[in-house]
Amino acid sequence: MEAATRAMDAGSDALPATVRVWDPFVRIFHWSLVALFAFAFLTGDEWDKPHEFAGYVVAGLIGLRVIWGFIGTRHARFSDFVTGPGTVIGYLKDAAGFRARRHLGHNPAGGAMVLALLAAIAVISLTGHMMTTDAYWGVKWVEEVHEAAAFGTLGLIALHVGGVVFASIEHGENLVRAMVTGRKRAS
Repeated sequence: MEAATRAMDAGSDALPATVRVWDPFVRIFHWSLVALFAFAFLTGDEWDKPHEFAGYVVAGLIGLRVIWGFIGTRHARFSDFVTGPGTVIGYLKDAAGFRARRHLGHNPAGGAMVLALLAAIAVISLTGHMMTTDAYWGVKWVEEVHEAAAFGTLGLIALHVGGVVFASIEHGENLVRAMVTGRKRAS
């Protein structure tokens, strides 16, 4: 990192300095959740046992992420990115005008999306588990909530991906690469 900073100071075309933002747990959680949700969604009606197994792994990941949201590294903590609705709306208005402030961690809209996705996937996991119990086996409303939450999560994922693309363009940085490498531009 020092070499990149020195090269910038000297006026060269070196890459900008970067800082570590996303710790390994956050990155592994994110990409594991992507893969497991896709697998569970695609196997839901066709391959019961692997679908259930994926659901239980997802539930475990959600539980660990919630814990990490309180004790994890700086940008993984909820206190770093959870804001009120007014802040989220203000950020979205600024983003619509391409004047939103860049955030090193999650921006306010991204923070709201993290919470929405965690909640939606927790509902999927809970209702999925309920459907395997004697008390809720064959109960129609549980299955309907499970399916509605799964399809609703697809909508959230589409908004999330759209937001990532938009913020990447607005701020001139590849946020997908940042979630792979853990690093973002320092300034």
